[in-house]
Amino acid sequence: MPIDVATALGAPPSVREIGWTSRDVLLYHLSLGAGRGADPELPYTYERGLRVLPTFAMVAGQGISAGDRGPTAMHLPGIDIDLRRILHAGQGLTTHRPLPASGAATVTSRVAHVWDKGKAAVIVMEQSAADPGGEPLWTTTMQIWARGEGGFGGDPGPETPWAAPEREPDHVLDSPTTARQALLYRLNGDLNPLHADPGFARAAGFDRPILHGLASYGIVAKAIVDGVLDGDVSRLTGLSVRFAGSLFPGETIRTTVWREDDRLVLTSTCPERDDAPVLTHATAQVTA
Repeated sequence: MPIDVATALGAPPSVREIGWTSRDVLLYHLSLGAGRGADPELPYTYERGLRVLPTFAMVAGQGISAGDRGPTAMHLPGIDIDLRRILHAGQGLTTHRPLPASGAATVTSRVAHVWDKGKAAVIVMEQSAADPGGEPLWTTTMQIWARGEGGFGGDPGPETPWAAPEREPDHVLDSPTTARQALLYRLNGDLNPLHADPGFARAAGFDRPILHGLASYGIVAKAIVDGVLDGDVSRLTGLSVRFAGSLFPGETIRTTVWREDDRLVLTSTCPERDDAPVLTHATAQVTA
């Protein structure tokens, strides 16, 4: 069986050291579309005075500075799954302070849960990062949907009902993507061929390569910072989403935002496909 639940949950956390430079941050911002229009957006695209989107935590230590990699499977204790059978189902992030433009961290990761959804399993990964002095930088929770790996009689996981507020939104933010967006974003470290190889994408059940879920995640984070938080990256301290549908490079992400004190409630859709859902169950934590 590709998933041995007892082994996965009982394995000790993995610990690794990572580092990044301002070049990794610049590439990340460019891969989200920064500087593509008439405004060069120098706070995102120029190393002097560089501000770091908090979602950079998702790729820190994985980009060009980390060297070349080409994964074809997920290898964790008790888990060995072909990448064609998995989808990134959800992502949560909390930052404990603004991220530096260059730095190092100790990252601790573990499998926190394996939920049985019948036709699939959901693998929940938890990760924490601390700077060389031991001070927390960020924590994350990732949900991975593994098709065909359920039905083992396990816990299905908690119910999480969610609905958008029944009032007019406070903001509607459009973020166009380009046909090459996935090819650029994958240089941050996720070289899954699902996002580049048409044949691989078709074998996985898609008409053509799709944009990374974490690319949509970062694009929405940038839209929130720019459109709601006056461009202040430090005011976005958390972002939790479900990846509800695929986005093809070249389509638009439309993010609808409702403000609730220090919390934003969000939905993201694709207007070119009748507002097909892209992100749901989405909330952001913000400061004044």
